[in-house]
Amino acid sequence: MSIQTINPATGKIEKTYVEFSKEEIKNSINYAQQAYLKWKETDINQRSRLMKNAASVMKNKRDEYAYIITTEMGKPIEQAIAEVEKCAWVCEYFADNADRMLTKEKIDTDASESYVEFNPLGVILAVMPWNFPFWQVFRFAAPSLMAGNVGLLKHSSNVPMCALAIEQIFINAGFPKNVFKTLLIGSEPVKDIIKDPRIKAATLTGSEPAGRKIAEACGKELKKSVLELGGSDPFIVLDDADLDETASIAVKARLINNGQSCIASKRFIVVEKIYESFTEKFVNAMNRVKIGDPMDESVELGPIAREDLLYELDSLVKDSVSKGARILTGGKVLPGRGFYFAPTILDNLSKGMPAYDQEIFGPVASLIKAKDEEDAIRIANDSPFGLGASIWTKDIIKAKRMATEIESGCVFINGMVKSDPRLPFGGIKNSGYGRELSHYGIKEFVNIKSVWIK
Repeated sequence: MSIQTINPATGKIEKTYVEFSKEEIKNSINYAQQAYLKWKETDINQRSRLMKNAASVMKNKRDEYAYIITTEMGKPIEQAIAEVEKCAWVCEYFADNADRMLTKEKIDTDASESYVEFNPLGVILAVMPWNFPFWQVFRFAAPSLMAGNVGLLKHSSNVPMCALAIEQIFINAGFPKNVFKTLLIGSEPVKDIIKDPRIKAATLTGSEPAGRKIAEACGKELKKSVLELGGSDPFIVLDDADLDETASIAVKARLINNGQSCIASKRFIVVEKIYESFTEKFVNAMNRVKIGDPMDESVELGPIAREDLLYELDSLVKDSVSKGARILTGGKVLPGRGFYFAPTILDNLSKGMPAYDQEIFGPVASLIKAKDEEDAIRIANDSPFGLGASIWTKDIIKAKRMATEIESGCVFINGMVKSDPRLPFGGIKNSGYGRELSHYGIKEFVNIKSVWIK
């Protein structure tokens, strides 16, 4: 079996790799376990030095890594550069803060002394997606490796160049061999890898169906899992928002990463008092977006990552329209080479339409009218997902109250939803469970151990 890199901007096969054999997978797990036995004993100051080296490697080769990202999954090159820079930041953040986060916590009890300590678990399997092919990996790897775990990466099969480049970053940074290892495999071997007793936990960022499979496999083996799955994030616009600014940001919030982001805003919930005015500004701003070669620094929207995903997106839009949705702009596959879909806005939406119920992964915005802020909260929560949300208003007191009522892992007031190493990241409902980043994230893959002394 082979794994291929297909450039989504051209449809051209860039590279082909041979999948790992069962023997290679077995050996990789063996080597990872051996590496763990030494790595867990490595002083955290040494781990920190190496993690900062990894950040320096990325900074020094930023443009090279960005080129690989754009070649494999098609995001605009400026966004790819920003992704590499963010990965360097997360490495530096945990290098600087992991020691503090993992310090023994003294607890007053009836003992002479009692405390909680945080010990690494072992070999962690990371099953990662293609849409942020560096960031998704590093936001797992930086805290996990700093905690003393080692990582095995099963990356998405359409980004093998990224997967191998990430492994090489850790090698170039001076990490011991096999502390972080890429497995060039498809999805089929994952269940058996989780069964291996040396694998202590698994983390997945990906689709809801993939999350269910990982959760089932880990559940059968009584192993910890963290899942960051899909989202259909609401972008709520109240009647006192600056409509020109908000409409402009709404386009960016939907089209970031070519619309292929779990935390991209997808449902634009606008109160009826300003609905028509916002809609006009939103459509005009969407129509000004520059589409083209993602290697061009001026391009704002590149291709869909794979051909099958392009036509799946097209099918969801057509299904929604057949059920009564209205296309305000876009709504079609663009002609020519590459996997391009026109930036799209749909309205007249209702339950039962994919554009209302499902996560639409691509440059398609769902525009929904709300009677008032209470109705906007109801619509925002009328979703199986609960990853992120944003609220746009000048009334911060009202926004804070609304934030408490919205069912999601995070709420951003007057800002686009984003991940930040300093804040916990993750979702509820069908968006998954567990948290990444911050001190909450680093403690997902440790043994939280109580010690009591008389």
